[in-house]
Amino acid sequence: MGVARYPIAPGYRVNVRSGPGTKYEIVRTLALGVSVPIYCQTPGESISGPYGTTNLWDNIASDEFVSDAYVKTGSDGYVARRCG
Repeated sequence: MGVARYPIAPGYRVNVRSGPGTKYEIVRTLALGVSVPIYCQTPGESISGPYGTTNLWDNIASDEFVSDAYVKTGSDGYVARRCG
Protein backbone atom coordinates (compact mmCIF):
# COMPACT_ATOMS: atom_id res chain seq x y z
CA MET A 1 0.00 0.00 0.00
CA GLY A 2 1.31 3.45 -0.88
CA VAL A 3 1.63 6.43 1.41
CA ALA A 4 -1.41 8.73 1.44
CA ARG A 5 -0.95 12.18 -0.11
CA TYR A 6 -2.60 15.32 1.21
CA PRO A 7 -3.07 18.76 -0.42
CA ILE A 8 -1.27 21.85 0.82
CA ALA A 9 -3.63 24.78 1.55
CA PRO A 10 -4.52 26.65 -1.67
CA GLY A 11 -2.52 29.80 -2.27
CA TYR A 12 0.33 28.91 0.09
CA ARG A 13 3.96 28.27 -0.80
CA VAL A 14 5.00 26.34 2.29
CA ASN A 15 8.56 26.20 3.57
CA VAL A 16 9.93 22.70 4.09
CA ARG A 17 12.23 22.49 7.09
CA SER A 18 14.88 20.04 8.25
CA GLY A 19 13.03 19.50 11.55
CA PRO A 20 9.72 20.18 13.33
CA GLY A 21 9.98 23.94 13.93
CA THR A 22 10.85 27.31 12.42
CA LYS A 23 14.30 27.24 14.04
CA TYR A 24 15.24 24.47 11.61
CA GLU A 25 16.80 25.28 8.24
CA ILE A 26 14.52 25.76 5.21
CA VAL A 27 15.49 23.03 2.76
CA ARG A 28 13.05 23.98 -0.01
CA THR A 29 9.72 25.68 -0.66
CA LEU A 30 6.72 23.77 -2.02
CA ALA A 31 5.08 24.96 -5.21
CA LEU A 32 1.49 26.16 -5.19
CA GLY A 33 -1.16 23.46 -5.43
CA VAL A 34 0.96 20.43 -4.56
CA SER A 35 0.03 17.38 -2.52
CA VAL A 36 2.54 15.80 -0.17
CA PRO A 37 2.97 12.30 1.24
CA ILE A 38 2.97 11.98 5.03
CA TYR A 39 5.34 9.23 6.14
CA CYS A 40 5.08 10.01 9.84
CA GLN A 41 4.14 12.85 12.17
CA THR A 42 5.87 14.34 15.18
CA PRO A 43 5.14 17.05 17.75
CA GLY A 44 7.19 20.23 17.50
CA GLU A 45 6.76 24.00 17.47
CA SER A 46 3.14 25.18 17.54
CA ILE A 47 2.17 26.92 14.28
CA SER A 48 -1.00 28.77 13.22
CA GLY A 49 -2.09 28.32 9.62
CA PRO A 50 -5.16 28.03 7.39
CA TYR A 51 -6.16 24.76 9.07
CA GLY A 52 -5.84 25.99 12.64
CA THR A 53 -3.10 25.97 15.26
CA THR A 54 -1.18 22.76 15.84
CA ASN A 55 2.15 21.46 17.09
CA LEU A 56 2.02 18.54 14.64
CA TRP A 57 4.65 18.40 11.90
CA ASP A 58 4.41 16.10 8.88
CA ASN A 59 7.45 14.23 7.56
CA ILE A 60 7.18 14.44 3.76
CA ALA A 61 10.63 13.12 2.83
CA SER A 62 13.87 12.20 4.57
CA ASP A 63 14.64 15.06 6.99
CA GLU A 64 11.88 17.23 5.46
CA PHE A 65 9.00 18.54 7.58
CA VAL A 66 6.02 20.87 7.06
CA SER A 67 3.60 22.16 9.67
CA ASP A 68 0.32 20.22 9.68
CA ALA A 69 -1.45 23.63 9.92
CA TYR A 70 -0.86 23.95 6.15
CA VAL A 71 -1.83 20.40 5.14
CA LYS A 72 -5.45 19.38 4.57
CA THR A 73 -5.60 16.03 6.35
CA GLY A 74 -9.22 16.34 7.46
CA SER A 75 -8.12 15.77 11.06
CA ASP A 76 -6.72 17.76 13.98
CA GLY A 77 -4.81 14.70 15.10
CA TYR A 78 -2.47 12.08 13.73
CA VAL A 79 -3.24 10.60 10.30
CA ALA A 80 0.06 8.72 10.08
CA ARG A 81 2.35 6.89 12.49
CA ARG A 82 4.46 8.85 14.92
CA CYS A 83 8.03 9.47 13.79
CA GLY A 84 10.87 7.90 15.73
